[in-house]
Amino acid sequence: MGLVRLRIKEFAAEKGWTLKEVSDRSGIAYTTLKNYAKSPGLATVDVTSLHKLARTFDVMIEDLYEVIQE
Repeated sequence: MGLVRLRIKEFAAEKGWTLKEVSDRSGIAYTTLKNYAKSPGLATVDVTSLHKLARTFDVMIEDLYEVIQE
């Protein structure tokens, strides 16, 4: 099973937002967002969260993650 890393911190930094602000803007619970942002690699991610983050950062879903292990 592959692992992915979400680039939440990078996109938040580009916008000058904290994780709390990203949470408020996206509607994703802060604790969930914090876990996503701080995890070195995730096996699963909620697709709805990916859609919300993509809309919040105004990027494509593919831009939100990088595959770190296949």
